[in-house]
Amino acid sequence: MNSSDRPALLTIVLAAGKGTRMKSAMPKVLHQVGGLSLLGHVLQTARSVGSRTTAAVIGPSMPDVAAEAVRMAPGATIFVQESQKGTADAVLAARAAIAAHSGDVLVIFGDTPLIRAETVLRLVAALDRGAEAAVLGFHAKDPAGYGRLITDGMISDGVANLIAIREHKDATTAERKIDFCNSGVMAFRTRNLLEILDRIEANNASGEFYLTDAIGILRKSGSRAVAVSGLEEEMLGVNSRVHLADAEAVFQTRARRRAMEDGATLVDPATVWFSFDTVIGRDVVVEPNVFFGPGVSIGDDVVIHANCHLTGAVVEDGAEVGPYARLRPGARIGTNAKIGNFVEVKNAHFEPGAKANHLAYIGDARVGAKANIGAGTIFCNYDGFQKHRADIGAGAFIGSNSSLVAPVRIGDGAFIGSGSVITRDVAGDSLALARAVQEERPGWAAKFRALMARKKQKDG
Repeated sequence: MNSSDRPALLTIVLAAGKGTRMKSAMPKVLHQVGGLSLLGHVLQTARSVGSRTTAAVIGPSMPDVAAEAVRMAPGATIFVQESQKGTADAVLAARAAIAAHSGDVLVIFGDTPLIRAETVLRLVAALDRGAEAAVLGFHAKDPAGYGRLITDGMISDGVANLIAIREHKDATTAERKIDFCNSGVMAFRTRNLLEILDRIEANNASGEFYLTDAIGILRKSGSRAVAVSGLEEEMLGVNSRVHLADAEAVFQTRARRRAMEDGATLVDPATVWFSFDTVIGRDVVVEPNVFFGPGVSIGDDVVIHANCHLTGAVVEDGAEVGPYARLRPGARIGTNAKIGNFVEVKNAHFEPGAKANHLAYIGDARVGAKANIGAGTIFCNYDGFQKHRADIGAGAFIGSNSSLVAPVRIGDGAFIGSGSVITRDVAGDSLALARAVQEERPGWAAKFRALMARKKQKDG
């Protein structure tokens, strides 16, 4: 069955956990991996597999989680699980969404950012082959604490008939030897899902309503359930800062490999850090210790030298950045432009061929094509209350150690003498100087040194 022919998909994201092991005032699912919240990763995956409707189940007093869910999945419906009585109870918090839906239902956790879209598609595709429920599992190196998937052996393509799911606390000694474990992610294609969920009882060691019990109820009614095998690293649930670091490491490894497979050279991959939305072109060279924050797009044939930090910036084809450069939000570096060492750019557009080779701050500005910003130049864009823009014309030359007090316009081809403080517009092709007149007093230095030597001798 093609994805376009598949029944509509409702995704229920369970995000009510407080995450006490994170030891944070921030809800667990709002902590970030690759510059995006854990919840954001999950919702992004749901969207990429064609989920049409989203229901987010959150805990009481979690407005920030609700806001993030709606931001990442516009139109998402928010449901509150008033008291945490297990996974089935959490899913039933979204009763209204289930009742209004006709099609497949995906249940996924808001703290599992590493599950790939292709894995979820395999899970949902298992429903196309006649199963009314599919459970995502993995073979654990250490299965202790996980629910076990009891199957009658693999059928094909990592899919097995599922007999039961046994929580670790309720498993027998023999069942605890099974290493095929439950991730908690489940998909259903059944018209009576609410009826099945309402039949789940809390007759277990924890006294909770387990969603996994739905499998036994379905099988007793003659329905088929399957387990779909995925990679263990995908199923990592983030419950602590250690888990968060583990998830970040997996994300970065994936992002680095993807960048290199797409044609970029990472001189030292382990020292390059990507965000969830970083775009890297072909034949890009990235030297060691480079950080790409959210919102960065790099064109083709770009060189990013060592120790650069980029966030919210666009670097166009053939440009060169760094070393030790910082591009802040709104920076746009045009074709073949150059941002050199210890240059900071914020909300400024460098047009093709423009350059600032070293030791400068350029904020809230346009720098025209082939303009040259000298060392030590500062764009004074903030008056303590408001930001102001500077406009530098094509081919203009700004001498070293100059200050441009915005708002100000430097015309095409104009020259600014070194050390100038420019407060008014400068016409094109003119020279502007704004500095104190140099005064020279012959012999003064020698007389001063002699005076100081006598004073020192007298005082000593």
